[in-house]
Amino acid sequence: MSEILILYYSLHGSTAKLAAQVARGVNAVSGARATLRTVPPVSPDTEATAAAVPDSGAPYATQDDLLRCDGLVLGSPTRFGNMAAPLKYFLDGTAALWLQGGLRGKPAGLFTSTASLHGGQESTLLSMALPLLHHGMVIVGVPYSEPALTATRSGGGPYGASHVAFSQEQTEATAEEAAVARRLGRRVAEAALRLSGWDRP
Repeated sequence: MSEILILYYSLHGSTAKLAAQVARGVNAVSGARATLRTVPPVSPDTEATAAAVPDSGAPYATQDDLLRCDGLVLGSPTRFGNMAAPLKYFLDGTAALWLQGGLRGKPAGLFTSTASLHGGQESTLLSMALPLLHHGMVIVGVPYSEPALTATRSGGGPYGASHVAFSQEQTEATAEEAAVARRLGRRVAEAALRLSGWDRP
């Protein structure tokens, strides 16, 4: 069974709901299963620590989750056209994994949510791709053969899945946004099955 890690940070729930759509796409592929993980928030108080287990939602990710997975789908809300600090903080701590080549040759996809239509979706997706490329991962996008890409009037693009939440209450993806997210999950799962064992240390 190929394990696809869906690793995300979500503050108001939009990114978490998009992660659930990605998981549906992964779980639709025979021989693949989705594992949902999140990261704790960061604090300006350098002495603050988060509880070991979140109050709700997915468990916190560990380095072992990354090492064990066969593919990764990374998600974050947009922060000024970049990934959110909690996800960046987690990725910044993966140097040991990078040294051992633990993610090399594994496929990866990306997803994000923004509060405005031109809120930096594509630059956020690209910012999340950079550390994954340094890890030697194979970035998987969404091709225009996905009909939702030409029908969407909000989120979704070839760089990955996205959602536009015009307010904190609009956390549900549109039909087209959800379709793109599911397609992304399917593509990463299918790539993981085909790339199994390729370019491994």
